[in-house]
Amino acid sequence: MIDRMINIKNLLKQQKVLIIYGPRRVGKTTLLNDFVSNSDKKIKLDSGDNIRTRSILNSSDFRTINDYISGYDILAIDEAQQIKGIGMGLKILVDNNPNLSIIATGSSSFNLSQKISEPLTGRKNTVMLYPFYQKELLNLYNKFELKENLEEFLIYGLYPEVILANNKNQKKDILLELVNSYLLKDVLSLENIRGAEQIFNLLKLLAFQVGSEVSYNEIASNIKMDVKTVIKYIDLLEKGFIIYRHSPLSRNLRSEITKKSKYYFLDTGIRNGIILQFNEFGYRNDIGQLFENFIMTERLKYRVYNKTYKKMYFWRKYQSGEIDLVEEGDGKFDAYEIKWSKKAKVKKQKSFFETYTNSTFNVIDSNNYLDFVL
Repeated sequence: MIDRMINIKNLLKQQKVLIIYGPRRVGKTTLLNDFVSNSDKKIKLDSGDNIRTRSILNSSDFRTINDYISGYDILAIDEAQQIKGIGMGLKILVDNNPNLSIIATGSSSFNLSQKISEPLTGRKNTVMLYPFYQKELLNLYNKFELKENLEEFLIYGLYPEVILANNKNQKKDILLELVNSYLLKDVLSLENIRGAEQIFNLLKLLAFQVGSEVSYNEIASNIKMDVKTVIKYIDLLEKGFIIYRHSPLSRNLRSEITKKSKYYFLDTGIRNGIILQFNEFGYRNDIGQLFENFIMTERLKYRVYNKTYKKMYFWRKYQSGEIDLVEEGDGKFDAYEIKWSKKAKVKKQKSFFETYTNSTFNVIDSNNYLDFVL
């Protein structure tokens, strides 16, 4: 068992719902079951896949819902997004059982959050579970070994099943199963969307454009879809924990890029599975893209798990000059260039530092990256 950054015992509070979001197969159920098996509390463990449970928690019947939990200290519901009206059912439990703690896990943020957020305003604590984070892997490897395995992490990603697989063929099989069977399951279920092929083609285009600014119009033209639908589908892919947006930094200067965003994948293995590209580094030309995606995502995990509240941007001028990552916090800008090779020449962007005077600048490469993400 690899210890995760989320410790349910420390986060659990009476009369509060602990909501654990995350992509499918990142270990939410394992995390929940481990907590249950090691707790001395009386816990009712249930699932949103249980039809009887759905009926009870969707009933809004005060007596039935309270009888359902009678005698328990903790209610734990896995796959809670499957329960229609789950938010109101949990609100009834929270408001009428002062000694009760509740845990709910969900694989789809748009689904679970819409059903929970409003009824549980002020009554919930929300956390995110990602594929393995480098700090979590210190349970398996020391820092030297993490660097030794970097190429494999970039190619196959960091999903728990992938990390624990016995060989590379197993890793490929697991990733292809995730891509083909699970990846779009939540996205397609929303509003009964049937355009699986179009969404998958959209994902392929985004996979090839990692680290580059994305033109909605260009994508729409390539996959023969109207721009509004492209924007809608990209939004769903974000809410489905497949990709995330990286926005441009601008203080409304005419010379700065302000409209186009970049998109990164929450896991590089999933990205490679989408385009069926598992070649080793000697046979591929996208190492820089993979490393940039990896660093951006590991830094995202760092910020979330360590509650480092900084905004993340990229910066670019129309004429020339770009910075991969700018973090803004406490009135200060920290700029970072991400380069696979430690020998890469990096030009410090003079115009950026003339505009954003309270700034620092560093280069993150395959030699020093652990200091940045741990």
